This record gives sequence, C-alpha cells and structure tokens, in this order.
Amino acid sequence: MKILVIDGQGGRLGRRLLENIRKTCPEAEISAVGTNSIATQNMMNSSCADHLATGENAVIVACRTAQIIVGPFGIATADAMMGEISPAMANAVASSPAYRVLIPMNLCNTYIAGVASGSAAILEDAMRQIQKFMSGEKEK
Repeated sequence: MKILVIDGQGGRLGRRLLENIRKTCPEAEISAVGTNSIATQNMMNSSCADHLATGENAVIVACRTAQIIVGPFGIATADAMMGEISPAMANAVASSPAYRVLIPMNLCNTYIAGVASGSAAILEDAMRQIQKFMSGEKEK
C-alpha cells in the first residue's frame, strides 16, 4: 500500500503522522512531501518515510500513484497554509483517485465546525481510517 503524507509550514503534523503510520502500518510504502524544505527536513528527521521530496511538482507527481493521501485539511484547499498550497497542488490532492485522510485544523482563516483544538483523538481516528482502508473496510 502506497501512503503519501503531505505537510507544510514546519512539518510537525507530518512528522507525527509519519511516526504513527509507521507504527500502525509497518508494511506500508510511505512517501512524504513537504511544501517547503523546512517541512521536508522535519519529516526526514522522523526516519519513517521511504521517500522524501519537496515542492509543488513533487506533490502533483506523488498524488498520481498514492493509494492513501494523509495530511492537514488545507492540502486540498487552494492558497491554504498561508499560501503554501498552490491551486495545482490542491487540485492534485482533490482529484487523485487515492483515499484521502484529512486532518481538520482550525487555522488560516478556516474554521471546521465540531473540531476540538489539538485533540489527540483526531490522530487516533486518522490511524483507524488508514487501517480500515488497508484491510479493505474503507468508509465512504
């Protein structure tokens, strides 16, 4: 199973996602793409990704072959994350045939109703969804 983690800004969420995914799904082939070099570096420090890349084209190319895309909600929203997500990146995520597990974040002038700020339960739920998809029990 090919899992793609996308993150920007400081890459802290991406790093946590990589660590959790590697523990939860040790057999997965995990790629990580940062929207900037700092995010990529932080995700690289987790030592959990099989492949790493940076930038808009890397996001677009990786979305073509990913079976699961994981990251903050903003990766599917043009101009999100203080402008780090280009319309082309958001379109690549949104139009990919991959199963998307998006982490809700109330940041950058976006409020997602019903989301408790910083809840660890959100990451736990994301890992459950990834496991379900990998075992063939995907929820739609």
